[in-house]
Amino acid sequence: MPIAASADKAMDTDALKGKYLIEITGCNDCHTSGYAQSGGLVPEAKWLLGDELGFRGPWGTTYPNNLRTYVSEISEGDWVDLARTLKARPPMPWWALNAMTDGDLLALYKYIKSLALVASTVPAYVPPGGVPKTPYIQWPVPPK
Repeated sequence: MPIAASADKAMDTDALKGKYLIEITGCNDCHTSGYAQSGGLVPEAKWLLGDELGFRGPWGTTYPNNLRTYVSEISEGDWVDLARTLKARPPMPWWALNAMTDGDLLALYKYIKSLALVASTVPAYVPPGGVPKTPYIQWPVPPK
């Protein structure tokens, strides 16, 4: 039996649903370094650790945070409350998180909490006009 299948069997149903949601909603595209560029071929042990690749636009430059450490610092209830009210800078699709059911949000929380806590350094937000010190993707200014 493949190792990944063995690990999945050890996860509870909610965590498995959370893993599925992470995979289909694109969370890894930003929050996992190299995920999109490799066509999703990043080992699960490296998922959701944030990235030093920034996203620059009229809002400044944002960086995807380490969701493992972020979720480790809040309760399930606080996670659901946050996910319901979050308004974030691009490219975070906060409206999609806001629209998820409580069951979906709890599944995400349980999956992320099931991952080993691994610290990683993610650059701080750079305000508009600031110059990022890391690679970044330049987003065009939206049409008026």
